[in-house]
Amino acid sequence: MLAIETSDLRRTFNRSRGLFRGGEELVAVDDVDLAVPEGMIYGLLGHNGAGKTTTIKMLSTLLIPTAGSARVAGFDVVADERSVRRNLGVVLGGDRGLYNKLTARDNLVYFGHLYGVPRGAVGPRVDALLDLVDLGDRAADRVEGFSRGMKQRLHLAKALVHDPPVLFLDEPTIGLDPAAAVRVREIIAGLAREKTVLLTTHYLHEADALCDRIAIIDHGRIIVEDTPAGIKSQVGGDRRHLISVRGNLNGWTRELLGNLPGIASVDLEPTDDGLTTITLVANESAASVDAALRALHQEDVEVDAVRTADLTLEDAFLALTGERSE
Repeated sequence: MLAIETSDLRRTFNRSRGLFRGGEELVAVDDVDLAVPEGMIYGLLGHNGAGKTTTIKMLSTLLIPTAGSARVAGFDVVADERSVRRNLGVVLGGDRGLYNKLTARDNLVYFGHLYGVPRGAVGPRVDALLDLVDLGDRAADRVEGFSRGMKQRLHLAKALVHDPPVLFLDEPTIGLDPAAAVRVREIIAGLAREKTVLLTTHYLHEADALCDRIAIIDHGRIIVEDTPAGIKSQVGGDRRHLISVRGNLNGWTRELLGNLPGIASVDLEPTDDGLTTITLVANESAASVDAALRALHQEDVEVDAVRTADLTLEDAFLALTGERSE
């Protein structure tokens, strides 16, 4: 059985130009087809404005689709929205959604009652979830004193309080420090044994580590759908090459290298030791790197070192979308 299924899902908005004048139609999601089996962590990736959050909102019944259809846990998101909500847990990026003056335990008890969890089952369920997200020792503390990472773990517990089979996690680690983000990822990975998780994130290493399959959405359309390894392989023979150079580069360097044959993407990053690392994704590795080195030499750029690294999901994302990493 498919946990999430969409067919020709579409959402448009109208940019009003005035009270009595029609506006320009903006297509946010354009004929998206998804088929997510049960028990999978499924990633939905894309740059800002690509259509990720709009898709999540339609699937979670917060937006009505303009056209097409969608089902979550077997229920139509328009015709049976109450059943969708009963079978769905949602974590949206940000701090909203918790009551700061209540304790962690009281928050979960309150939301458990709202979701219709039987009165006798709420207490044990809440205690188990607080232990799951490492907040058992802070159960009696008010949420207003929690760090952002603690609040995000409590958001996860809240989404699980009614034991839904499907979870939507929209950028669950955004703004967290590295240790907090690692713990949230560990919790998400542990959920995969019994839940279906739809994950959106801008941290591509996170998607690479967590997701069984990934869809990349660009300008409202799915441009590729595969396993993380499969997406990397679709870039072809592209490899990532790191060229360390000394001194500051002129403003034309990125364009100069990007226009060379075989170069899929170029990124420049200054380092603390006065060097600049040029990251090239190239599909004709040796010839492309040689061409880049010749171009840098002609610009009197001193090359300090050259090395080749494994292609990452971020490299594949940049090559497929033509966008810079966020």
